[in-house]
Amino acid sequence: MSPDETLMTVDSLYREIGRAEWARMAAGMQSPLTETEVVQLRGIGDRLDIREVQEVYLPLSRMLSLYASATKRLGADTAGFLGEADSTTPFIVAVAGSVAVGKSTVARLLRELMSRWPGTPRVELVTTDGFLYPNAELERRGIMDRKGFPESYDRRALVEFLVAVKSGAAEVRAPYYSHMRYDIIPDAHVTVRRPDVIIVEGLNVLASAPNPHDIAVSELFDFSVYVDAEIAHITQWYVDRFLALRAAAFSNPNSFFRVFADISDDEAVERALGFWNDINLPNLRENVEPTKHRAKLVLQKGANHTVETVRLRKL
Repeated sequence: MSPDETLMTVDSLYREIGRAEWARMAAGMQSPLTETEVVQLRGIGDRLDIREVQEVYLPLSRMLSLYASATKRLGADTAGFLGEADSTTPFIVAVAGSVAVGKSTVARLLRELMSRWPGTPRVELVTTDGFLYPNAELERRGIMDRKGFPESYDRRALVEFLVAVKSGAAEVRAPYYSHMRYDIIPDAHVTVRRPDVIIVEGLNVLASAPNPHDIAVSELFDFSVYVDAEIAHITQWYVDRFLALRAAAFSNPNSFFRVFADISDDEAVERALGFWNDINLPNLRENVEPTKHRAKLVLQKGANHTVETVRLRKL
């Protein structure tokens, strides 16, 4: 089977829903977020507004809440069938996609929206950045220039975290990563205590296991979202975000991007494109984009960061 035939076969697994049709799913729903809250949730360079929330993410959050509630009922029914006490564990949602595509904004937004629905009042967010090896360890391994590639993560720690969550542990801790310092913060953690939903956001969350006998991270998810866009658009968003972080660094001496504060704007763009072409684009093409077909839902964005199409895996 040729690559084109394989793509056509995978595409047949999805319903493709246009923006207008998807927005109709929000009929009768009122967004619980104010414009101010939306501004606070969106990432640097993202153009998220209240209309986008109402038409795209409100119906998505409702659908995910229904999935989570249905899974909880199935867990309770299964426990009853087995004559056991109900021990349903948190519903885990993965949010995947390229650097700068806006997946962090999507994850934060879903956390806020899902927590407003009656069936899922307790929602936590964990990013896989916390499972990156510390910079000192990346330097020791000689892979600092491959930060974000699969080998730069402590995959075993991530799997152990998710296994503990899905096993029903009362409390599980994840390491904390600071984007300001561009490194793991020692002794800082994100603690989750059996919420209704955990959202896990990251580049490689849908990747295959490195060995046939290993557990794939994606096996531990109940639902997965892939945020997609044309590479040309993501490239521009990456450069724009780099420049915005550099501008913010002028007033923050602790920012990693402070080292770029003294170069010219043209040099900053050149440096950003270097990082993109040498690190982030190869990672996207080799490791991130090939996992898109594993997602149960794909959000296809246009040039202005707004979602144009929703692709939902058929049940």
